[in-house]
Amino acid sequence: MTLATNYTNASDVQDDKPGMSRSEIRSSASLASIFALRMLGLFILSPVFAIYARSLTGGDNPILVGMALGMFSLVQAFFQIPLGMASDRLGRKPVIIAGMAMFVLGALICAESSSLTGIMIGRGIQGLGAISAAITALIADSTREEHRTKAMAMVGGSIGITFALAMVIAPVLFETVGMPAMFVMMAIAGVAAIAVIIWVTPDAPPLPAERVPFSAVLGNRELMRLNFGVYVLHFAQMAMFVVVPSALVRVAEIPLASHWKVYLPVMLVSFIAMLPAIIVGEKYAKMKQVFLIAITVLLVVQVGFWQLLEHPVALIALLFGFFIAFNTLEASQPSLVSRIAPPAAKGAALGVYNTLQALGIASGAAAGGLMSKVASAPTIFGLCSLLTLIWLIIAYNMPEIPRRSARQTPQEV
Repeated sequence: MTLATNYTNASDVQDDKPGMSRSEIRSSASLASIFALRMLGLFILSPVFAIYARSLTGGDNPILVGMALGMFSLVQAFFQIPLGMASDRLGRKPVIIAGMAMFVLGALICAESSSLTGIMIGRGIQGLGAISAAITALIADSTREEHRTKAMAMVGGSIGITFALAMVIAPVLFETVGMPAMFVMMAIAGVAAIAVIIWVTPDAPPLPAERVPFSAVLGNRELMRLNFGVYVLHFAQMAMFVVVPSALVRVAEIPLASHWKVYLPVMLVSFIAMLPAIIVGEKYAKMKQVFLIAITVLLVVQVGFWQLLEHPVALIALLFGFFIAFNTLEASQPSLVSRIAPPAAKGAALGVYNTLQALGIASGAAAGGLMSKVASAPTIFGLCSLLTLIWLIIAYNMPEIPRRSARQTPQEV
């Protein structure tokens, strides 16, 4: 069996209900909350971990501190594909439950650790539960094609809100209850997430019995376009956050503790602003145009940061533009991956996609730090502009994305 490049699945059946069904809303909202919880476990350490590490054995080694902070994402990069493929064979829910169990176990190990090595082990165990692909595949299984991008937008929006929330609550929790208690809270939230996936998230339609070779996933040109795109998107995101926080302090004179007052409204307003484009694109089969416009906005933003980083008003406006483009692309790309991949290979295809996402996060942060040190802060945006331009050229040649005449009907509950 080969991967389709006309964005259709033969297993879908006709359904003419105009809006998202109760089952689709329930699946999308519950899975977005689980996705956000895991990202909160990643984000919430960032503002305070370097301070907490000083109290741990080995915490005086900045290299080990950085490794401990990044261990979660590093391990996930290696396990997204295996667990995505496992979800194609064993089912989505069992893989998600097992992954959340690893998240809980790792959080408890971190809570009991008094050394940086123990934290690294705990965070590595949390990273073993690399279930992003399984969650995204379950959303795709549970939603009709014309509503899938809206469902993915819930995930993208929840990640943005989680990031801003982490910036707000992390310092408060660290001062009031301490880091060990924060890890215990992660574990409790992980147990709650397992309960949600068992009792709240509706069961998806059965997975197809056929098998698709992994080489067919890796060899598909349209999937590779999207994999390159998510790499560039998250490379730019992480590189930007190496430079922008200090620029907000220096140029806009906004103290670090107040940055959430910028991030939160920018993310919320940009999320609302991108919804009409997503809805119109899906309704009138204009998703390719929406996709290309979002990449173009991202390119303009990168060039703008490159040239106008020292202007406070431009800095805030460019942040707003970045998150409109980011939220649109974060919502549309996994939806397109699930649409291109056959049902029997959705988990594998999304595993590759999420692996490139993790590699983009890691390399973007590293490149941002390196170039800021050896060149200048704006230089990184020159590199991001070049990568985004290449992505725009690659995406321009992608096939049109028509509305589907045959659609999956999730069971109404």
